[in-house]
Amino acid sequence: MDAGERTELVPDGDPFALFDAWYREARACEPNDSNAMALATATPDGRPSVRMVLLKGHDRQGFVFYTNSRSRKGAELLANPQVSLLFHWKSLRRQIRVEGPVERVSEAEADAYFASRARDSQLGAIASDQSEPLDSRATFLARYEEAKARFADKDVVRPPHWYGFRVIPEAIEFWHDRPYRLHERRRFERKAQEWSSTLLYP
Repeated sequence: MDAGERTELVPDGDPFALFDAWYREARACEPNDSNAMALATATPDGRPSVRMVLLKGHDRQGFVFYTNSRSRKGAELLANPQVSLLFHWKSLRRQIRVEGPVERVSEAEADAYFASRARDSQLGAIASDQSEPLDSRATFLARYEEAKARFADKDVVRPPHWYGFRVIPEAIEFWHDRPYRLHERRRFERKAQEWSSTLLYP
């Protein structure tokens, strides 16, 4: 592509429609975990931490993921419910940043998603005290086997501390690679229910 190419690859308009279009492309061609996103949280005194999680639902209300609320990220989300997300699709040379507060999904929504998980994943959620010190992997596997025996011949019940969070976007920023680092960035921001956008220097 010519460095002087003027065609905008990140147009103004509806940020959710643009996210949907980019996400569909990523789901079709990104080789691994196209729904992976970096989740950045912070403690009440501002100490940041970041890790990869999986997007499990999205619509105009927000972006949903699930976790053990007793984990480090769960504790930080409950203490300081402001986060950033980052999607990076290397094969497409694109990234999307999302910023905003989080809220818990409903119990019914959490139950429905937990029921859709593979049984071994459900048992893993029962067995894991996520983020707590572990003396050996053998201990964790023994706890998994205990959970497997306990729930033999019956449905695995969602632990009450395992549920979903919805990130309610207040800003969504799209980045598209261009030759010679003449990249394209557009930032959408929400005021009340109205969205506006502007291009940013790369």
